[in-house]
Amino acid sequence: MLAEPLVAAGGLPHHRRMRILHVETGRHLYGGARQALWLAEALADHGCQSVLVCTRGSEVAEAAADRVETWPLRWHGEGDLLALPRLVAAVRRIQPDLLHAHGRRGADLYTAAAAALTGVPALVTRRVDRPEAGWLARRKYRQYRRVVVLSRAIEAALEAGIGAVLPPRVLIPSAVDTTRFRPDGTARARVAGAFDLAAGAPVIAMAAQFIPRKGHTVLLEALPRVWAVQPALTCLLFGRGPGREALAREIAARGWASRVRIVGWRTDLAALLPAVDVLVHPAFAEGLGLILLEAGACGVPVVAGAAGGIPEVVVDGETGLLVPPGDAPALASALLRLLADRGLAQALGAAARRRVTARYSIPAMAAAYATLYREILEERASP
Repeated sequence: MLAEPLVAAGGLPHHRRMRILHVETGRHLYGGARQALWLAEALADHGCQSVLVCTRGSEVAEAAADRVETWPLRWHGEGDLLALPRLVAAVRRIQPDLLHAHGRRGADLYTAAAAALTGVPALVTRRVDRPEAGWLARRKYRQYRRVVVLSRAIEAALEAGIGAVLPPRVLIPSAVDTTRFRPDGTARARVAGAFDLAAGAPVIAMAAQFIPRKGHTVLLEALPRVWAVQPALTCLLFGRGPGREALAREIAARGWASRVRIVGWRTDLAALLPAVDVLVHPAFAEGLGLILLEAGACGVPVVAGAAGGIPEVVVDGETGLLVPPGDAPALASALLRLLADRGLAQALGAAARRRVTARYSIPAMAAAYATLYREILEERASP
């Protein structure tokens, strides 16, 4: 039986569980979808009952089925106008106290519309640092009580496009499961065997979608300079995306197929990442970069482009090294520095582990959201 609405006149009863309807409509279990799922699970410890609206038949729906209550819907993206009545029907059936939109593919747009049609207060988490503009974006954001940003770079991009109509912004960064992503001294031998790597040879890795803004082309440009000093180096490329085939053709054309391995999307990345000497992330744009937190949790130092929210995660010279986006010679120099100075690399990795554990844990993220939810509902209950 569905419980009565949470908020009553005169205040918010603290003994009641808040019912939160999360809307995450991604097809794949990328970083943002994993964040939404981790949050929905962890909120149970903070007086919240979570229901996850997700795309029927998606990886997200499959992963969430045994972990949180789900409400799969047919959802074909932002152009699917019938997604709105489906979502409104779900809201009226579930009777949540609050709507929380995650990600894109229409989740942010249709959750805003559902909030306007049902009167249920809503907030949205913005994960990317691309600007938005236009009347539709302004109208969308007017429906939200709060906008959660993962980094100040995301907030700046929003303000540049939307400006004064934005609701209050709250900084709550992404989190990482530090019990799964952690240092592992046995990983090196396991990865060497899995990918047929020479014992003791240096290994760098990049884990990102195969899309232009992630900077794979910059890494390819930098690699010859690295191999000139570290000829035994192997580069592993984790991920998937529309640019994979073109990247594979480029690697093959250069004769690098044995030295640059496209190993694809891996669900066991937490077991593989600790074996890497350096994680490289030469992105041109990035809201925050969950993989940077995951590498840090594993004690792996990072060389990354100083773009978007990356400098808020990677402290240059303390937990990793930052280089100008698109600067292949600088990227090569930073990689060579860490490959040559193992003491420095280990010190940066250890500092990254400490920073991630202290600032980016799932319990801390869930506590921040639970406090925000209660704040919004308290405001709504006030005369």
